[in-house]
Amino acid sequence: MTSLKKYLGKYVDPRTDFGWKFYFGREENKILLIEFLNSLFEGEKVVKDLRYKTVEHDGDHEDIRRVVFDLLCISDDGKHFIVEMQQLFQEFFKDRAIYYTSRLINKQLTRGKKGNSYCLPEVYFIGILEFRMDERKGFEHPDTGHPYFYDVALCDKNTHEIFYDKLGYKMVSLPLFNKTPEELVSVMDQWLYLLKHLSTMDKLPAFLDKRIFGLIFEIGEIGKLTEEDLMSYEASLKHKRDAESVFNSAINTGREEGRKVGLEEGLKLGLAEGKAKGLAEGKAKGLAEGKAKGLAEGKAKGLAEGKAKGLAEGKAKGLAEGKVKGLAEGKAKGLAEGKVKGLAEGEYKKAIEFARAMKKDGVPIEQIIRYSGFSAEEIEKF
Repeated sequence: MTSLKKYLGKYVDPRTDFGWKFYFGREENKILLIEFLNSLFEGEKVVKDLRYKTVEHDGDHEDIRRVVFDLLCISDDGKHFIVEMQQLFQEFFKDRAIYYTSRLINKQLTRGKKGNSYCLPEVYFIGILEFRMDERKGFEHPDTGHPYFYDVALCDKNTHEIFYDKLGYKMVSLPLFNKTPEELVSVMDQWLYLLKHLSTMDKLPAFLDKRIFGLIFEIGEIGKLTEEDLMSYEASLKHKRDAESVFNSAINTGREEGRKVGLEEGLKLGLAEGKAKGLAEGKAKGLAEGKAKGLAEGKAKGLAEGKAKGLAEGKAKGLAEGKVKGLAEGKAKGLAEGKVKGLAEGEYKKAIEFARAMKKDGVPIEQIIRYSGFSAEEIEKF
């Protein structure tokens, strides 16, 4: 019995198919559905009483599919309510909600002449979801103070005024409702907290209104269920847990496959981008290094060639200038030296003639040596 209690908990979980219909779909418990609906409408609409209607609706033609609602009821003033608990994510849940209300509205049209008026009853879709409605699209709900609550109506997009007030959709995303007991400020908050946490409670907490929720804790004890209801609940709970397990496994598998695909695509993209970037950086680096190397080599080569050319040109120029200068200097020196030599030869010749003349005149040889500077041997040769 202990293991069974641990497996099932103390109270029937309203998030199971059995629990949802057990609390809200039985005639003897309809006050719970009335209170729940009034908490969602918050005075916008007031439900005083309601009656349950058949949840199965066949199509008017073979090609129109049959629909089965979780709960369908009509209030005392003729309003229609489709009330759904959706456990697993459905990609087209919005489409489904629109389709359900459309089918219900279509059923209300009166055939014959009376149908020409097109006067329709009010229809509302209530959805309690165990997933984020737009979680696959990265949608962030606007900051309205209650991001878990979708309150949808037909309105004019320009004026934001209600265009048609007899059709509405109220949906709650339980995963987004994370309020603590101290943060519960409305009856709707209390209901949503109860729906999310009842299966783990062991008594009615003081922060929940006993007048509204006392009945749930009274009828919801698993130990008070009939044998038939207990078997149905166990099957419903098992189905919920199995479905969640399969769904989570599929998500994990999809994530792993997506990770692998993303890794491969990322690798390819990274290689391509890396190659392109590498080529660009390599080219830029190569240009810079090539330019630097070219400048260095060009400078060295230019210096060598310039030096060689300078030496050659300098040598040639030096030779030319040296030759010109040498010619000039040689000419000047030759002239000077020739002049000196010429003068010397003239004086020498003149001295010889003078010595010969004195010798011819019979001047003693000692005087000739004295005045001419010649030796006695030289004078004898004259």
